[in-house]
Amino acid sequence: MFTEYQHFIAVDWGTSHLRAYLCLAEANKPLTVLEQVNNVGVKKVLTDFQTTLMDSIAPWAKRFGHLPILMIGQIGSSIGWKETQYLHCPISPTDVISAGTQFNCQGHQITIFPGLRCQLHNHLHDSMRGEEFHLLGWLAMAPQHLVGKHLVCLPGTHTKWVLIEDGKVVLFKTALTGELYDLLSSNSVLIQEKVSDLEFDFDAFIQGADFSLSSATDNFAHGLFSVRSKQLFEGFTTKQAHAYLSGILIGCDVRAAKHATEWALSQLSSIAIIGPPHLNQCFAKALNLCNVKTTLWNVTDATLAGFNVVYQQGIPLIHE
Repeated sequence: MFTEYQHFIAVDWGTSHLRAYLCLAEANKPLTVLEQVNNVGVKKVLTDFQTTLMDSIAPWAKRFGHLPILMIGQIGSSIGWKETQYLHCPISPTDVISAGTQFNCQGHQITIFPGLRCQLHNHLHDSMRGEEFHLLGWLAMAPQHLVGKHLVCLPGTHTKWVLIEDGKVVLFKTALTGELYDLLSSNSVLIQEKVSDLEFDFDAFIQGADFSLSSATDNFAHGLFSVRSKQLFEGFTTKQAHAYLSGILIGCDVRAAKHATEWALSQLSSIAIIGPPHLNQCFAKALNLCNVKTTLWNVTDATLAGFNVVYQQGIPLIHE
């Protein structure tokens, strides 16, 4: 696609974070990431999107001049910079490549790619932006991914459970697992202090996950309050409370996937989890409590593999 360039900038700009990568692309080879910068997500931008992006990539522009910029995520949503369409499922993620929106910004050719949408059996609608590139990369990472039926879990602020058949996204379901954790751990009576991920207590996490997975009829709101009561009466530390809350929420998410009518978990040999290492481990532990096998994939690797598919295929883009 960019025959005159070897360098380009890949940007995954979601609700919470902006992650930009200076990439070196070569024909029929994986991408080489030369540098990475992080900045605030779409909901946290204090100035405007153009300023935030240009400030983030300024050192690269100074060294390399005007580079193509490929962007995915909420930056293409109704709360983002340029709203792009949602493509209907079932669909191959490669179809996203030819439906990008292009525009020029300070000499850089920017392309924002669309998201996906589906309608579930209960007639509710669902949507994703950004995760379609994680799936695009995951499908490209191993040939067996393109054959048969797969269930893929994409943990994050808005966790996705995606049903893929023969390389096509059939449907998906979103859970606000990560956003609920952020809200409840920071803005509720349940926990009064923050802790770092390095202090994560997996024993307490398993307690919370097991509570949700074994509580088919218990009230979810009542279960949440046990985060508070365990600190009051069972000696739970703040570190344990954070992990226990995470376990309750991820356990509920996994329980819903276990009983989903859109797929039969028992008929799948394993579930692929594509996320950051910590969340991958959490979801894997919760799924293992259900005797479900998992394969773990790093979300950055999958995302960059998705951007590499764009470069290697060289499909013309739709201009704005």
